This record gives sequence, structure tokens and C-alpha cells, in this order.
Amino acid sequence: MVEYNINLQGKTVLVTGAAGFIGSNLVKRLLNEFHGIRVVGLDSITDYYDVNIKHQRLDEIEKLAAANAGNASWRFVKANLADKAAIDALFAEEHFTVVVNLAAQAGVRYSITNPGSYIESNLIGFYNILEACRNFPVEHLVYASSSSVYGSNKKIPYSTDDKVDNPVSLYAATKKSNELLAHAYSKLYNIPSTGLRFFTVYGPAGRPDMAYFGFTDKLRQGKTIQIFNYGNCKRDFTFIDDIVEGVVRVMQHAPEKQTGSDGLPVPPYKLYNIGNNSPENLLDFVQILQEELIAAHVLPQDYDFEAHKQLVAMQPGDVPVTYADTTPLEQDFGFRPATPLRQGLRAFAQWYASYYGTMES
Repeated sequence: MVEYNINLQGKTVLVTGAAGFIGSNLVKRLLNEFHGIRVVGLDSITDYYDVNIKHQRLDEIEKLAAANAGNASWRFVKANLADKAAIDALFAEEHFTVVVNLAAQAGVRYSITNPGSYIESNLIGFYNILEACRNFPVEHLVYASSSSVYGSNKKIPYSTDDKVDNPVSLYAATKKSNELLAHAYSKLYNIPSTGLRFFTVYGPAGRPDMAYFGFTDKLRQGKTIQIFNYGNCKRDFTFIDDIVEGVVRVMQHAPEKQTGSDGLPVPPYKLYNIGNNSPENLLDFVQILQEELIAAHVLPQDYDFEAHKQLVAMQPGDVPVTYADTTPLEQDFGFRPATPLRQGLRAFAQWYASYYGTMES
């Protein structure tokens, strides 16, 4: 196991995408856990999905920050990563110790019809973060990558040692580009950086564009859901708390700076998968989801699930299986995501019932 070389107590941390699913949960964890920490959250709050959920996440952070006012501080900045002047000004003002870049245009299918938003946020925006880390040095840059980079690789489980040069979506291509850019900046400017390939993150107050959330909306409305690849998809579903646990541990260990035989820096650069290491069949996933939605009174007890599902062919940009090899994460940080699927979906169903109401309400 690695030793932590960054103490977050009393430090200033930037979390981009702070109104997002992962970002908001990470901010709450940091404010709760680290005495004297100052968390600056940045988000442009786009309308890619329901902004009310984003505002609710921010409201929860504000309440937590107010309750922890003596122990931690919080600042929210509404800005676009593509606005280089705004990013540089923020770095110059705050002197960040650690930067966690979670802001990105997400979604595989959306990238097919709206490629420009991915170039702006995921490429130009990430470049601006890298430049800011170069000009206003930080101790550690942690950034979100994605399991999408593995594309249609046949070898499973997916390892960070695998070749990932054949993306099947623009989203995946931008995430692979992030990894390449971060490696180049680590080599050229000795910036410690760690990329995290997330595998199908789910949980309460998650992204409405994710399949489990969309399925729930449609089932509640009595509509038919489409299950792609005729149900023969497997996903490494990873509960949000496990993702946040992995990020918090990684934040506290920056890759060590070293000098190579050529007298130049050896890139202080690492990549990890964060996934459940246990892919679930999509049909089984939907069955458990239905059961938990009934238990949470989102669906009626006699709901006829068979009448509301349709098995269809694979869609462009998707892959049949995602499966994370998390051995390096476990070896270096002593952590392996392990939240059971039913437990995670129960938490989501209960949140959904409280947010949107039950059959009785």
C-alpha cells in the first residue's frame, strides 16, 4: 500500500462539476471529514439534464457547510471550464493544493448528435485546467476518465494496462484524450496527476440520463422500456459511495516525482479503474430495480413488468460489457468497491420516492 503524502486538513481543494452527481457527493464527504478544509466548487450548471436536481445537490451542500462552519468552508463558483480567464483568476486567488476535475459533458449517445459540447468541455476545458495547474502549481491533479475508453475490447476484465486506441464514441475519445494530455503535462511540467476510470456510477440523486433513472421514469409513467442488445449487456455498476471513497483515498496520495536517467522528470502519473469488479446482467439489474421500486411504493404491488419491457438491438456507441480490474486500486489503497447491487438500488428507489413521490402521494 502507498503512504499518503497529502494531508487535506486545512487545505484548499477545487472540485469541478460540483453540482454533478459525483462532484456533489465528493464535496459533502470532504466537508464532513477533513478539519479546516476549504472546498471550492465550480460548475456551469448546464441544462443537459434537469437543473433542479443540480440545485438541490447544491442546497444540500450549503446546509452542510453552514452546519460545519467552524470546521470547514465552502465556496461555489458558477463558471465554464472553457473560460480560461475565469479559471486562471480562480487558481490565482485560491492557491489550490488538490484539484479534482469531474466537470465534463457526459453521455455516450448525446455525443453522437452534439459533438461540439464535448470538445468545449472535455478538451478545451480540461486543457484550461492543465494550464492552470502548470501556472499555479498544485500538489495533485485528480481527474475523471471513464470505462468508455475500453471501447469494444474483447479482453475482460478491463485493465489499465490494456491498449485503448479504438474508442466507439466521441465521449470515449475525449476521455482518452484527457489521459494523454495529463500524461504529457506530467512529463513536461512534473505535475502529479491521477486519472480514474469510473464504471457505470449509480445511486440516489444520480444523473437522469442514466439507464436506471430513465427506466424508473418510464415505468412510473406506464411506458415501455427498451433493453438493448436483447438483454445481453453486462455492466459493472458502481455505487456512488464507493466511487467517492476511491476518489478521497486517491486524492491523498500524489504520484511521486522522480528524475529519469536522462535527467528529465519521470511522469508522476497514475491511472486506476474504480468499478465493482462484478458485472451484472442488465435484465437482472432491471428486475432488482423493479422490485425495489415496488418496495419503495414508486410502482404498484401488482405492476406487470413483462408488459412494459422490450428487448431491442444494440445502439451506436454502446458496448456489450464493462468489467473493471481493480487490483491496482486494492494493492495501492486497500480499497475495492463492494456495495451489493440490491443495497444500492434500494437507496436510489427510496430517494426517488422522496423526491418525486410515491403511488400514495
